[in-house]
Amino acid sequence: MSTDTSGLTLLGGQATQPASPEAARLERVPNPHPGTRYCVRFTAPEFTSLCPMTGQPDFAHLVIDYIPGDWLVESKSLKLFLTAFRNHGAFHEACTVGIARRLVAAIAPEWLRIGGYWYPRGGIPIDVFYATGEAPAGVWVPPQDVPAYRGRG
Repeated sequence: MSTDTSGLTLLGGQATQPASPEAARLERVPNPHPGTRYCVRFTAPEFTSLCPMTGQPDFAHLVIDYIPGDWLVESKSLKLFLTAFRNHGAFHEACTVGIARRLVAAIAPEWLRIGGYWYPRGGIPIDVFYATGEAPAGVWVPPQDVPAYRGRG
């Protein structure tokens, strides 16, 4: 089981907030169980970005599931990456799919999906879903269970 963390630059020390998602560094650690299929889930219920047109804040509940290959994403670097969107103007679709693609590029998972459950602006919630393909058979991937937005109705 490999626990080599010698290449990490963010974990265990003070880190500054990246100026943008592009400037953020996603770090990885070796999968301690290579060859074993299992699902890893990250939930970010307070994700924030900016509307690229108005500059107003947009809020989402993100759920990221992946089946690791040789690498795991290091969680502090993921947190810093996600918070880099707070001052970043992009549409919901660009944020959600862009996060997934950056993760795929960084850790080359066997499979990944993201659910972006965005809170309404202008009265309409926009939910964005992306997956690299079908979930592999034989791996327990729980449902995301984030209820659709419901107003006072």
